[in-house]
Amino acid sequence: MMDTDIRARTDGLGWVTSAIFPDNRVRLAITASARKSVGTGERDIARFLVSPSADRPKFLLPHGSRRVTAASVLSYNAMRPWKVRSARFAIGMGTRTGLADLLRMPVLTATAPTDVDVTEVSLVAHLSALLGIPDLYAAVGIRPPDPNHKPTLQLFDGQGRPRGYAKIGWNDATRALVRNEAAALAGLPERPADPAYPSPTRLLTAFAWQGREVAVIEPLPASTRRLPENGAPRLDALLAIARRGGPATPPAGFGDSPYLAGLRERASAATAGDPSLSERIGDLLDRLADRHGATAVEFGDWHGDWVPWNLGTAGGRLMVWDWEHSRPGVPLGFDLAHEGFNVPLTQRGIGAAASAREADDLVRAHAGALGLDPAGAALVVDAYLVEMWVRTATLAAGGAGWNPDLHPALLDALTTRLA
Repeated sequence: MMDTDIRARTDGLGWVTSAIFPDNRVRLAITASARKSVGTGERDIARFLVSPSADRPKFLLPHGSRRVTAASVLSYNAMRPWKVRSARFAIGMGTRTGLADLLRMPVLTATAPTDVDVTEVSLVAHLSALLGIPDLYAAVGIRPPDPNHKPTLQLFDGQGRPRGYAKIGWNDATRALVRNEAAALAGLPERPADPAYPSPTRLLTAFAWQGREVAVIEPLPASTRRLPENGAPRLDALLAIARRGGPATPPAGFGDSPYLAGLRERASAATAGDPSLSERIGDLLDRLADRHGATAVEFGDWHGDWVPWNLGTAGGRLMVWDWEHSRPGVPLGFDLAHEGFNVPLTQRGIGAAASAREADDLVRAHAGALGLDPAGAALVVDAYLVEMWVRTATLAAGGAGWNPDLHPALLDALTTRLA
């Protein structure tokens, strides 16, 4: 058994266990097998298999029935890249048949004093009581620590059925994202008139616990499949989201819009600790207003992270998840600009300036379908890029650190674009 508190590890396992078990009354131990490690006056509150090993942890799998353990790696496997899919299939079938016992995966055991209310110290126990699911299990992927990422528990009942996802905000930046997603999902239209409005994953509950913000979101349908990354943009769905499933709204001037005023406020707040950076973004916002202030565009909602890996289909309907950056009252077309910018940035690594040019091309190509004239299309991309940098600065101010793909590269690209 390891003597050092696992939460003190500087790898992903330490980061994840710190998020799930923040209370020091919980004792965590890794053993070579499932043998009991409970001390006097203690009881088990959770057990996980550490896959593939304690030295190279990739997953925490629920340690219980074989059915639940297998479900935790086989559910939604068809949505994953084939290399990941094949590896998870092998693990899942191994756990289902008992062959995985031969691999002797180590066991992470969480114990707590018997006189402590388990719902106070175990997030899974708290979720079990809150959701009314007596036998609730959780699986979680382990990735390197990142102040912008949120540990996410995939929840299963005792029959191995998916029951939801619990996102955990643990610092200022991620707590704000979890709160925003919960608010966005709670505010989505219940019965949009437009049949093109996609099916979102709905909010089950949201709450604060042990200094964490937690949002529990319903599971995707089992039949969900991801969209191809080179598919045509889903313009009908973008428009439906922007208009909340209703009719178009009249265009309004950008210069005196509440959106621009709010963008200035957010930029000021995000850069308050750096006068030179505050002056620089303030100058860029002035240039944005000077260039596009007289342009009128339609304003509406946006998803905020519209990329193929957050989209899928199930039963012929478009499914959309990860609404943590959603916001109302933005220029219509922001989601398309985001797709045009982020796909080349993250998938091809071509840099912020080149990705901005691809966003230009994509928005111009579909401007007519979005009701944008050339001036409106130019405004949408320029304003979106400023929005993206302000988002980055806000996350950095919340403890997430700067995204090296976006800062200072995006700020430099904006300085050139708005010259």
